[in-house]
Amino acid sequence: MIMPKPTSFSLVCPECGKIFDPETLQTFCSACNSPILVKYDLHSIKSSLTPAIIAARPRGLWRWSELLPVLDPTYQLTLGEGDTPLLEVNRLGHSAGLNHLYLKDESLNATGSFKARGLAVAVSKALELGVKHFVIPTAGNAGGALAAYAARAGVPAAVFMPQETPLANQREVEMSGASMHLVAGSISDAGKAAAAFARESGAFDMSTFKEPYRVEGKKTLGFELAETFGWQLPDVIVYPTGGGTGLVGMWKAFQELEVLGWIDSHRPRMVVVQAAGCAPIVRAFEQNSTRSTPWENPVTQASGLRVPNPFADRLILRTLRDSQGIAVSVSEEQIWAAQNEVAAQEGVFCAPEGSATWAGSRMLAQSGWIHSDEKVVLFNTGSGLKNI
Repeated sequence: MIMPKPTSFSLVCPECGKIFDPETLQTFCSACNSPILVKYDLHSIKSSLTPAIIAARPRGLWRWSELLPVLDPTYQLTLGEGDTPLLEVNRLGHSAGLNHLYLKDESLNATGSFKARGLAVAVSKALELGVKHFVIPTAGNAGGALAAYAARAGVPAAVFMPQETPLANQREVEMSGASMHLVAGSISDAGKAAAAFARESGAFDMSTFKEPYRVEGKKTLGFELAETFGWQLPDVIVYPTGGGTGLVGMWKAFQELEVLGWIDSHRPRMVVVQAAGCAPIVRAFEQNSTRSTPWENPVTQASGLRVPNPFADRLILRTLRDSQGIAVSVSEEQIWAAQNEVAAQEGVFCAPEGSATWAGSRMLAQSGWIHSDEKVVLFNTGSGLKNI
């Protein structure tokens, strides 16, 4: 484990600016119905932390400890998450006229997806604050990650997921010892059931953006990208977006790195990719709205994209507009064709959510929105093996 100097931070609502006490368990800003975010004393951190210090530490998410919220290292749970490979996918890129295409492969995380990052940090911080029982609604991978980290900590967890969640996700939860509850409907329905369970049992609800710390784990995606590219950010980041934690987290990471003086003011254009059968952010973006509206009858086999009403819609849409980005949707046929293409041309068996980023990128390259010489990063958020 990394043994950092303890770092002070505050918790802030990005909508109204209200400050919350970080020494007690927090959820979200009820006045704004908004996530709350961690704000670090970056100027203090800057005086004692350098990229060289980070690079010299053992690989893994916790080498960024001063920029993460767990103050006591004894609470830092790990299953080896973080520092996933950034692959050059030149054959794929050249097929769409893109000369500098990369894929960040999150399938090599513990539990086979990027959800390990967020849950490692969120569970660790909750334990530090005294939580002894967890509950989560999930489209699949977040439930498996919570179950694994709860097992690692030796505490109980309950997972609520839609009935059509892939069997591999269900078995992962059961094998990790969590109690699994299948719910009719979408993740929104699972969220309602999980909230009711939390009220009745006293378990802490780890729903996306309804506690402040999952986004802190996900922001390490941005730290790793910046470091791998020599502290020069790419031009375009293409991200499959359900709840949007990774998108918001990376944008937060870039802001923090600039204050530290490790990167300049250049930012990537952020691209949200959603499934055509569940695209609330795409619809809101195209309507130039600051909020999304719930998507009726969400349908897609990419279960991580089947999020009809993302709680952080304002943050997601603000990130897109601040970055001069865009939101696009892709069909089920495009998702599955892209999955086959990435596997056949580059040897990476992407989750359907990750495959959607390639389908969306190819569309944007063909339209000229992405230029041939731009440095473009796709995110594969999980293993395709979990959807067989």
